[in-house]
Amino acid sequence: MKRRAFMGSLAACPAFAAVPSKSEGAAVRAIAETFLREHGIGGMSIAYGRDGVIEFEQGYGFADADQKEAVTPEHRFRIASISKPITATALMMQIEQGRLKLSDTVWGPKGLLGGDYDGDLAAITIDHLLTHASGGWSNDKNDPMFKNVAMKHDELIAWTLANQKLTHKPGEHFAYSNFGYCVLGRVLEKLSGKSYAEHVSEAVFAKCGITSMCIAGNTLAERQPPEVMYLTEKPDAAYHMNVTRMDSHGGWIATAGDLVRFASQLPKLLNDESIRTMATHGVSEGYARGWNVNKVPNWWHTGSLPGTSTIMVHTAKGLCWAGLLNGRKDSLGLALDKLMWQMSRELKA
Repeated sequence: MKRRAFMGSLAACPAFAAVPSKSEGAAVRAIAETFLREHGIGGMSIAYGRDGVIEFEQGYGFADADQKEAVTPEHRFRIASISKPITATALMMQIEQGRLKLSDTVWGPKGLLGGDYDGDLAAITIDHLLTHASGGWSNDKNDPMFKNVAMKHDELIAWTLANQKLTHKPGEHFAYSNFGYCVLGRVLEKLSGKSYAEHVSEAVFAKCGITSMCIAGNTLAERQPPEVMYLTEKPDAAYHMNVTRMDSHGGWIATAGDLVRFASQLPKLLNDESIRTMATHGVSEGYARGWNVNKVPNWWHTGSLPGTSTIMVHTAKGLCWAGLLNGRKDSLGLALDKLMWQMSRELKA
């Protein structure tokens, strides 16, 4: 979307939140409760807004069904892969500041992370990782991010580079890669001299008025109230992963409102050229740099982990929304996307 049109859509919006009518709120609640019931999901949180203003947010169902704890807009959920556009934005900010280029290599003698690597590994660039075109490490049964759960980031990266070879030349093939975004988190740490979470909180979230986002814990004992309970068909499946290690590709917890504040304030974080670059597709026509994209243009990202299904959308008209569920079922991502569009049409205000 051209910067002028993007900013024009924001300027046309009121500087205050619209108030949906009682009937609109009731219609959305009926839609939400029907969805939860039909899909067997415990709870949901949604938010809609633009230019940093939350115009509607609400929770439905239960954050903890056993305790009859209702979902509120303050409840936090694991957002899974919605973490990727956050990481991409932080990297684009580094590029704006002249500290990084898309063409910079990651490994090898001239790479940002160094190491005794050559050949195709030494040819992988920041842009290859951002666009999922590194040539390997796809999100399949061999996804490195779900192996060796006791390893720290540097150990896992070294193990992966030694044991999981590239399957394509860098830049030639799209393969969605959690590992690639894990590596980008380490690049941000190298550039900033801070932990990934600390840097993103200061550089990104603070500028958007976001104060409640943090990296998830792994176990039930590390649940960070007000965080929902995650419902899985296999008992405790949500609490036997190294979610903390997923930080830059899938580790954040957030409210739905947090995500709307982020998505709707990209012009506070990036200039025209950076936004345009971030939303321009790479090897895949459906994926840019941290965002799924289409020709409308709408931008979005979904997330999925055991006990978690999420979506964040930035529409061409500047309206943004997020929907967070504390459950996961087959094909739920598409159903959640349709649900959020359906709800938006009910909110005439």
